[in-house]
Amino acid sequence: MKRQRIYVDTSVIGRCFDHEFAPWSNGLFREFHEGHFVPVVSHIVAAEIVPAPSAVQEKYKELLGLDTEILEGSVEASALGSKYQEHRIVPESYSADALHIALATVAEVDLLVSWNFKHIVRFDKIRLFNAVNREAGYKEIEIYSPREVTRYEQR
Repeated sequence: MKRQRIYVDTSVIGRCFDHEFAPWSNGLFREFHEGHFVPVVSHIVAAEIVPAPSAVQEKYKELLGLDTEILEGSVEASALGSKYQEHRIVPESYSADALHIALATVAEVDLLVSWNFKHIVRFDKIRLFNAVNREAGYKEIEIYSPREVTRYEQR
């Protein structure tokens, strides 16, 4: 059976240490360790981890040790991210958020997980991202919070 490829944005890694979100972020990490999903990150995640606390940096290193796929930037993803901003889905000052979505879309990951409810995990935003994706000839992308993906509570 094909394992789903899940793009993990930086918020998921950082929230492994946040009391409110840790059960689901860490539950998703457990499922990565158990081989249920293939983790996918990008050069954007790597850059955002640099100023993070050391515990978050260590958690990121743990993720990289799991046969994690790392997406590099591309002209194609940058152009798609710019389209999201042209359509005012994500403000220009949050271009990294648009690029997370664009990289995952271009790489055809199965889904993206994030705790960013302001710019990413919102019904209205997801519909707009996917409208732009269809218009640009890409598949729609599924976007969820880790709480909706992990089986943490079923254990």
